[in-house]
Amino acid sequence: MKSFFRALPLSATAVLLYLALFKVLLHLATAGNYGYFRDELYYVAAGERLGLGYVDFPPFVAFVAAATRAALGESLVALHLPPALAGAAVVVLAGLMARELGGGRLAQGMAALATLVAPSLLVMGTWLSMDAFDQLFWVSACYVLLLILKRDRPRLWLLFGLVAGFGLLTKMTMLHFGFAVFVALLITPARRHLRTRWPWLGGAVAFAFLLPYLFWQVANGWPTLEFWGSYGGKVDGASPLEFLVEQIVTMQPPTLPLWLAGLWFYLFSREGRPYRALGWVYAVLFALFLMLGSKFYFLAPAYPMLFAAGGVVAERFFARRRWGWAGPAYAAVLAVSGAVVAPITVVPLLPVGTLATITGGVGGDAGIQQETREVAQLPQNFADRFGWEEKAATVARVYERLPAEEEEVVCVLTGNYGQAAAVDFYSEELSLPKAISGHNSYYLWGPNGCSGEVVIALGVPRERLEAVFREIETSDTARCEYCMPDEDDLPVYVCRDPKMPLREAWPLFKHYD
Repeated sequence: MKSFFRALPLSATAVLLYLALFKVLLHLATAGNYGYFRDELYYVAAGERLGLGYVDFPPFVAFVAAATRAALGESLVALHLPPALAGAAVVVLAGLMARELGGGRLAQGMAALATLVAPSLLVMGTWLSMDAFDQLFWVSACYVLLLILKRDRPRLWLLFGLVAGFGLLTKMTMLHFGFAVFVALLITPARRHLRTRWPWLGGAVAFAFLLPYLFWQVANGWPTLEFWGSYGGKVDGASPLEFLVEQIVTMQPPTLPLWLAGLWFYLFSREGRPYRALGWVYAVLFALFLMLGSKFYFLAPAYPMLFAAGGVVAERFFARRRWGWAGPAYAAVLAVSGAVVAPITVVPLLPVGTLATITGGVGGDAGIQQETREVAQLPQNFADRFGWEEKAATVARVYERLPAEEEEVVCVLTGNYGQAAAVDFYSEELSLPKAISGHNSYYLWGPNGCSGEVVIALGVPRERLEAVFREIETSDTARCEYCMPDEDDLPVYVCRDPKMPLREAWPLFKHYD
């Protein structure tokens, strides 16, 4: 075994590839330990209804979901492969940015390792989500921007626009990133680029990618604006100090010296003067997301460029003092902290009962809360992997108890997209009809020909049902252990004798949030 490890290449490139490979294997090895995440079931449902846009996200992730299912199937391992690969690419790009800044193997390895262990970056490889690809396109754009600033190759703005275009097809936070880049260029000597045609042509390339989504918005009455108008109530607001603490904690506290050194390098050091714009990109984004009350992890893709510069600063600092031990020691601290924190915050590695005992003792989320939803034993990113199969099974029990003539006309109506997507996902296995819901894109997908004559309702407030149906019977209760509290103990109703056709009543069930 020792001879095997001695034979391994240890070049800077090899180190980056080892860390990237470890990340992919970690995600695939743990993919099946818990269950399907709420949002990835929604993206799978969107992949069955491909279009130019959706109420709460652009179309890229739906196409990834559809392509993955067609090529690899719908197992947890299959669905988690694309985000795992995206996250591995981010790890490599962090190291490559350190290389472009003049860093050697130690600097590149520290940048990549910090990116690997940062919880807000690591977590997005654990389920199929738009955020995994959002992070990839952000970091790719940062890498291209670094090349532009270093090599003064203005035609690279076209590549920047291409990457940003894919980012816009993935998540609208790319607009924030683009705004930050524009401001950073204006307030630094890099503004000379704006006096050429290339950044504007790059912007035109990015905008071309956005056009189909804008067309879809116009055709559907700008639903995403309505969604964002009501979304703020879901986000757990934070003061400036709380937002900063969230950044420190969710990027892994031992990485703090590294990213602060990186920020200092860009903003204040003589060596970092050509890259000053990158430091301002981070500063503008921090202020912007703080003012908008955004979720703390929206800023996560801005950190790999800081890790890259911080790795260069640390490598040179250790070399000047001839502290040959310091680099490996710091890398060991990062690795150990990642190994300790990841299983209790982001990676589904521990038995769920053990995890619940640990996290339940600190209130489930230890005070780092993404949304205003109540948590119990598990943090939301774990709890939202439980209960979906049980809900579908409960609906199936109710369905099987219906008279045969009602089974022919019954519809399944749910209160939110997670419940609807779960019923959809397990519908073939459980011989259920596809679900309908008034939540987000499910509302636009409509009642799917449902007359409303007989409806099984899961998670829909009774008062909303009473406005549409004369007869409402409680038939069962959907229960789940370890799930989010608002998804437990949900009554399942059988509704009959509608006061109006369901198509006419459909707007009563609409909610974008």
